[in-house]
Amino acid sequence: MAGTLQTLILSPATSRTVRLCPRNVRFSSHGGRLSVRPVKIGPNRSASRPIRACEASSGQVSGNDHAPEIPGKVKAGNPFSKFVADNFLPLALIGGVALGLANPSLGCLADRYYLSKFSTFGIFIISGLTLRSGEIGAAAEAWPVGMFGLGSILLFSPYFSKLILQIQLQPQEFVTGLAIFSCMPTTLSSGVALTQLSGGNSALALAMTVISNLLGILLVPFSISKFIADGVGVTVPTKQLFKSLVLTLLIPLILGKILRESFRGLADFVDNNRKLFSKISAVFLSLVPWIQVSRSRSLLLLVQPAMFLVAIGMGTVLHLILLAFNAFAIQCLSTVTGGGQSVFAKKENANAALLVASQKTLPVMVAVVEQLGGAFGESGLLVLPCVAAHLIQIIMDSFLVNFWLRKDAASNSVKVA
Repeated sequence: MAGTLQTLILSPATSRTVRLCPRNVRFSSHGGRLSVRPVKIGPNRSASRPIRACEASSGQVSGNDHAPEIPGKVKAGNPFSKFVADNFLPLALIGGVALGLANPSLGCLADRYYLSKFSTFGIFIISGLTLRSGEIGAAAEAWPVGMFGLGSILLFSPYFSKLILQIQLQPQEFVTGLAIFSCMPTTLSSGVALTQLSGGNSALALAMTVISNLLGILLVPFSISKFIADGVGVTVPTKQLFKSLVLTLLIPLILGKILRESFRGLADFVDNNRKLFSKISAVFLSLVPWIQVSRSRSLLLLVQPAMFLVAIGMGTVLHLILLAFNAFAIQCLSTVTGGGQSVFAKKENANAALLVASQKTLPVMVAVVEQLGGAFGESGLLVLPCVAAHLIQIIMDSFLVNFWLRKDAASNSVKVA
């Protein structure tokens, strides 16, 4: 026992009861108090009696830096609060959709003042604030994973547009719109936010997001011409898109990183409150479906429910195909490049690549459709199924991230036990 026991000087044997009460009680290193029971000393009885350690009844323990834990005192949390905390992101996204359907005027007002761009700006500010320098090195080491992600986003996934165009559906704009959607780069903010929430390699997700969108400005016109338009010339507002991406992605990311490196106290505060910043990022992310649904509500009411459900199903299947394709490719590359020692086998890298490479961006798609001038049909009908597909991919991936987090928590609890 780490603590020392005071020497007890016993009086000569006597028939009366002697109570031994140490004046100064010492404590063990684990916070337990050493208690000594009163001992009756008879003429022929020794003074030895087992001395046991019991937990301190007060948190003020001398010689220790922390109060001991008291078993049985942990209060069970509110089940509803726990459910909200465990499913905060999907609930925020579904809440945004419901609010947009119930009262579109607020979402349209937010869109008029470019709130969606401010939300993307906020997400990348948080990304910069939470980006540790060590994570940048981890992203550099995982460059093969990043190259795969860029190839999947810009080169492989556009081929799925050929499969989508084989589907016969009225209005035909639904099919064409989803085919155009499959040619887009990754989401501007959703993939990064979800990667951060899942504990993945957020620096790698940031790199794939920024580079794929910048390269996408050059490659999207080629993809649409090759896979959809059959040689019809397509113009994309390259200068406007490039400027928008720099303002909403690069500048806030760099600004957040500069603030982190300039103020040590701020960096410590962010690191100690990463869950809080993740929830703020989730709230910013939920503004996107809220605004998109608010803008498209009038069109939603004009389309036959059966046809729109079919379009939603197509968007769901497209995302599932991309998830399955990327998961299978990552697994194959992991096996080929060294198995468990491969950069593809690291869970942080695999999660980032799977999330980012399987998503498609809606804002760039809207900008492209606006420049087509009706060449592929009514712009609103082209965009409408993509709004649904955009929301579905975020909601589905948020549940996937929740599943990963629960699985990790269960694994950690088993290891502790």
